Amino acid sequence: MADGSSETDAVAIYSTYPDVETAEAIGAGLVEEGLAACVNILPAMRSIYRWQGAIEADDEVVAIVKSQRGRADEIVAAIEKRHPYDTPAIVVFPIVAGSRRYLDWIVAETVPAT
Repeated sequence: MADGSSETDAVAIYSTYPDVETAEAIGAGLVEEGLAACVNILPAMRSIYRWQGAIEADDEVVAIVKSQRGRADEIVAAIEKRHPYDTPAIVVFPIVAGSRRYLDWIVAETVPAT
């Protein structure tokens, strides 16, 4: 960041989905509810993983949700509630630096309604 600060309130939440339609529906809901400022959907990914003792490989979709740290638990719960997988991949990453204006926008867009 231009001011040299390394602390932000912004987070990026990584999650995967079986298809674009599911990712878009969940992502749009998060933005409409004010939980996310933005959701990026990357439509082509191949996952190789172990599930119930077997090696699996599937095409999936990645979504990256931008929000603030204080809303992360709400977002994880909202994704889990709507997600078709039994054990969806949902990981919260802190954003430690970036464009101050962009990071401030993320936080401003996700302030809880009072």
